[in-house]
Amino acid sequence: MKIICVGRNYAEHAKELNNSLPTEPILFMKPKSALSRPGLPVHYPEFTDSLHYECEVVLRISKNGKHIAQKYARQYFDHWTVGIDFTARDLQNKLKEQGLPWETAKAFDDSAVVGKFIPVNPETLYSSSFSLSLNHETVQRGHTSDLIFSFEKLISYISQYFTLQIGDLIFTGTPKGVGPVLPYDVLEGYLNQEKMFEIEVR
Repeated sequence: MKIICVGRNYAEHAKELNNSLPTEPILFMKPKSALSRPGLPVHYPEFTDSLHYECEVVLRISKNGKHIAQKYARQYFDHWTVGIDFTARDLQNKLKEQGLPWETAKAFDDSAVVGKFIPVNPETLYSSSFSLSLNHETVQRGHTSDLIFSFEKLISYISQYFTLQIGDLIFTGTPKGVGPVLPYDVLEGYLNQEKMFEIEVR
């Protein structure tokens, strides 16, 4: 199982981090070991002083494919949820300044939180909202109509480089509003007002 993540897929988020808007999807990956365990707290890494949440819609691949045409990409996922791409922001900034890869800032243990998966309704694919609350206060809101690159575009693009396999996860990008978490914070993710997950940072 692969965890494929997309960077800068919401314009306002790119602006809040002073990044330019991409002309094609920006990809990075997390290993399977990055996936947090359901029902257990997420551990605050000892190598960062600036752990940030990034709430995202997550697609689960339902069909194997390579070089998928965009017009057929909708056939390759049928369940989705919301999740968190945890980021060691101080470490990421240091790596970016040096032109180095992001893996140690993005792919560490517990850095990928995934909620419960529910069936996709094709009629609401691009009219859906999602949000993240921190200690019961909403800190991020997103809408699938604001994606720079559509889900179909992402699947087609990714499949030109990596064979997609059943069970692979695609984190499709975060909207504006990313921010820090502290030990004992509680985070809850929602998709169309339905709670997908609740986790505590320890």
